[in-house]
Amino acid sequence: MITTSEYQAFLKDIKNRIRQSQYEALKAVNVELIQLYWDIGKSIIEKQQQTGWGKSVVENLAKDLQAEFPNISGFSATNLWYMSQFYMEYQGNEILQPLVGEISWTKHILIMSKCKDIPERQFYIIATKKFGWTKKVLIHQIENKSFEKYLLNQTNFDQTVPDTIKNQAKLAVKDHYTFDFMELADEHSERQLERALIENIRNFLCEMGYSFAFLGNQFRLTVDDEDFFIDLLLFHRELQCLVAIELKIGDFKPEYKGKMEFYLNLLNDTVKLPEENEAIGIIICKNKKRTIVEYALKTSVHPIGVSTYSISPALPESYKNILPDGKTIAQKLQTFYLDRGDEEVRTDENW
Repeated sequence: MITTSEYQAFLKDIKNRIRQSQYEALKAVNVELIQLYWDIGKSIIEKQQQTGWGKSVVENLAKDLQAEFPNISGFSATNLWYMSQFYMEYQGNEILQPLVGEISWTKHILIMSKCKDIPERQFYIIATKKFGWTKKVLIHQIENKSFEKYLLNQTNFDQTVPDTIKNQAKLAVKDHYTFDFMELADEHSERQLERALIENIRNFLCEMGYSFAFLGNQFRLTVDDEDFFIDLLLFHRELQCLVAIELKIGDFKPEYKGKMEFYLNLLNDTVKLPEENEAIGIIICKNKKRTIVEYALKTSVHPIGVSTYSISPALPESYKNILPDGKTIAQKLQTFYLDRGDEEVRTDENW
């Protein structure tokens, strides 16, 4: 048996190639399956339009297809109706049609069922592919209104983050976090909030988003023999930077920004590794006034985001009145899509 390091490296390379080949094969199968379902949906719609056939054609077709292909799932009447809907709602749509092969059929059904607007559907299709969301995670993201939370996030990253990671950094910070997985009373202290998040660390990291890793809570920094403690310290694998989080149970106050800047200076000077990007900060408060946040962050030279949190799955009522107009939504989503690292995806500001 060969056990040399050279052989082990060779074996690792072969294994990686096999896994990559398997992945590419699965992607090809998915694209082919989606195309088949698209074609079947198209054929059903066109035949109904040409012949005047009613709904019974779907029931008959499902019965005959299942008899012909008994070992192949996917040809139930319900699924055939989804294929028809899939074609009807996406055909001729210059925004959505190019994305149909990006994710699995099951996730397409979820998005069609739960999201009615074009920009919202487009967001979840791209996010599912980009972040590798499972079906369960996709449901969680839709129910937690991740689309709306992304549109509204307040950071100063445009002025403080390098262009190479600016778009990804903006995607990494939500405007509102839902911590409904905690058993916490409406009235709670900052220490109780922190402890509850640590006890539910897996759910907390899922809510924070893709690529966050937990480094510690009450992370100690020492200056001139005096200790300071950051509530939570995370690391973002794609941004390659430390992420300091401060938890506040009340309204955002401008002085919180100064304290976060102090922490970021210390992290950059004493904790950050040479190859890493500069640390970013997220201040998570119970409430915030958006204009106060804008003025507080206006002159900061450190990348900071200010978010709110709730322990209920419902999006705060105030969000319904502050969603941006169609042009602003289009601009924000274009940033989201271009961060995919491939071709430009068309958006329409007339939503």
